[in-house]
Order: sequence, then C-alpha cells, then structure tokens
Amino acid sequence: MVLVKRFRVQADGADEGCVTFVFHDEDHTLGNSLRYMIMKTVDVDFCGYTITHPSESKINFRIQTRGGIPATEPLRRGLNELSSVSQHVLNTFQARVNEFKERQEQPME
Repeated sequence: MVLVKRFRVQADGADEGCVTFVFHDEDHTLGNSLRYMIMKTVDVDFCGYTITHPSESKINFRIQTRGGIPATEPLRRGLNELSSVSQHVLNTFQARVNEFKERQEQPME
C-alpha cells in the first residue's frame, strides 16, 4: 500500500509499468481530473479509471507506461500538477472575492 499525502492507495500489478491503483474514499471528481493530467504525459500509453459500484466510495485507477517507466512516476507527477492547478484556482478565486468585498465596502459617490 502506498500512502500519497491524504490518499489511501493500494497498488496491484506484477509489471511496475502497468499498475492498477485503488483510491479509497474518492469518486469521479478526482478520477476524471487526475486522468486528464496523467494523459498529458508522453510516456503514458493508457490511463483510465472505474468506479467499482455506486455505493462504494473507491476508484480503480489504471496506468500503463512505455519505456520502462514505473507507473508511480506519472501518478505522482499528475497528483502534484493537479494540486498546483487547484491551488492556483483557489488563490485566484479568493483574490476576486476579496476585490468584490472591498468594492462593496467603499461608499457610493
């Protein structure tokens, strides 16, 4: 089992270039955005995920790489990029909210 920050992840695969990771307590929100980030990587042949059942909160996330690159590398890179993009969106949103609040507090002329 690999622990990636707050994620509880299980990895299954004899070939380290073709691995299925199980993300517990996750759904399409993480699955689709992480798949998008990982598929931008040139060394990834396949990346996809499935939700095992609607009543279960886990996803099976499959990564297949080429050139002997371990599947954990694009996974880690994808998670880092997704975190950076999310932080940028959050910072931009918070800045715009603050600007709006400042305009609301100014007296009308």
